[in-house]
Amino acid sequence: MTIDYPLTTWRLLNTGHLDGATNMAIDEAISRAVQANLVPPTLRFFGWQPACLSLGQAQPGGDVDREACRTAGVDVVRRPTGGRAILHTDELTYSVIAPDAEPRVVGTIVESYKRLSEGLLNGLLLMGVPTKQVEQPDGHDRDQGPVCFEVPSNYEIVFDGKKLVGSAQMRKAGVVLQHGTIPLHGDIARISLYLVKHPDPERVRKRATTVEAAIGRVVDYDSAAALMAQGFTQTLNLQLVADTLTPEEWAWAEELRCEKYATAEWTYRL
Repeated sequence: MTIDYPLTTWRLLNTGHLDGATNMAIDEAISRAVQANLVPPTLRFFGWQPACLSLGQAQPGGDVDREACRTAGVDVVRRPTGGRAILHTDELTYSVIAPDAEPRVVGTIVESYKRLSEGLLNGLLLMGVPTKQVEQPDGHDRDQGPVCFEVPSNYEIVFDGKKLVGSAQMRKAGVVLQHGTIPLHGDIARISLYLVKHPDPERVRKRATTVEAAIGRVVDYDSAAALMAQGFTQTLNLQLVADTLTPEEWAWAEELRCEKYATAEWTYRL
């Protein structure tokens, strides 16, 4: 159902490819700035360099094959949001940070997921991917293993029955943070190499996909970011203003990276 949102201005950030701890620290720093009314609601796009395995906030650190990650040069980070493990590589990642009274995120987690997913759906359609939302009343699969992309949850996005976008949300101090990943190309089952139980790659491939697999061509990071921004603009009636992080946000991000996201205590729950 289409909602007639009032036209409003959000900030648009494209912070490029950064390491995992920095990416998670930036999202939390933006949340602080939004909570303090220093910046408007923000749509951010980013990538990961080097490749990074991210764990959900409550996921056991023991799920990670640490030696395999070290050997391959794959970073490991724990997200501030829930869910299961994601291997971040060859993808576009987005985050939305807004006050919880903002019409596009107001209400329950499921309600706001549905609204924001409309923007994601439109962005993917502009890339040529005819996706749809899936609705699962309980939002969980009790047989789900350590891989996020094996099972879609409420109003997440699938193509041909396979999960294409993985998203997670956190609400804290009156601010909503939702971030998610859109695999653009490559083997979606590579994550199996970096988890202790080494999930069956074929099971992952049967349940998850990439933009390239869906449309038969590669959409690069910059093109995907531009089309996704257009999708959000059209669907959520936004005026997006390109900007950069403020000095306060950078300072908070550096602090959060050093004291939280880059520490083994946070990552592995030591």
